[in-house]
Amino acid sequence: MMTAFTARPDHGWAWVTGASSGIGRAVALRLVEEGYSVVVTARSHEKLVALQHEAEGPGKIVVLDGDVTDPHDMERLLTAIEYEHGRVALAILNAGVAIPVRGDDLHLEAFDRSFAVNLHGVVNCLVPLVEHMKANGHGQIAIMSSVAGYGGLPRSAAYGATKAALINMTESLKFDLDRIGIRLQLICPGFVATRGTVNSNFPRLALVSADEAAAWICRGLKSRAFEINFPKRFTYAAKLLRLLPYSAYFALLDWMLAGQGPRGAAPRPKQSPSGKRPRQAV
Repeated sequence: MMTAFTARPDHGWAWVTGASSGIGRAVALRLVEEGYSVVVTARSHEKLVALQHEAEGPGKIVVLDGDVTDPHDMERLLTAIEYEHGRVALAILNAGVAIPVRGDDLHLEAFDRSFAVNLHGVVNCLVPLVEHMKANGHGQIAIMSSVAGYGGLPRSAAYGATKAALINMTESLKFDLDRIGIRLQLICPGFVATRGTVNSNFPRLALVSADEAAAWICRGLKSRAFEINFPKRFTYAAKLLRLLPYSAYFALLDWMLAGQGPRGAAPRPKQSPSGKRPRQAV
């Protein structure tokens, strides 16, 4: 097994998907502060340009719009990065949507959109990334999952399912990617104060800001850890929760939700007047 590669600014460019808001935006800004040249990708061009203007060096930001649900677009974008700017040494695959789901008011759209962005969107970036990094001889890729992937939570049937799939996928791929010099990491935040936080009636335990989340992530990228999870007091408790028998697991979550008020029907995913999907969010 090859020695684990840890990217530095002098190794090449960083690429952050879903960078127009939330965690992705905060991570991009912090990487620039650390000296990285960062390509930021999302569907909201205006927000990416605003991010570019806000960034303060020594690094810099380059805006390349893209839709992670389009595999050809991601192949084109990655080729453009390496042709016009240089090799990608570090990638944070962060783009995602969070759509609440109720079991008594199910709609296919919530699952279709969640899997298209959260799971297939990662794979659409991962496939060309691995090919490019194999050619370069090394690379580091961090995949954004969530503690919602540890176990079922109320109203997160679509979101949590995609995050659980990402956990399993990342664990599985690590064996092979280690052998070819590509370091794979898993990011599992707890509750982060972003517009994409799911389960609006679930108590926000140990809530952290997007800036705090970015600090955790950037420290983790430089560590030897496979999983970057935070805040520890919450993520460790969430892991322990999964060790309970189901009777205790469901009873404890019901108790935590007591007094949270009525849980009305989750809104059906909406389309804009143009028929386009809503923007990506994390």
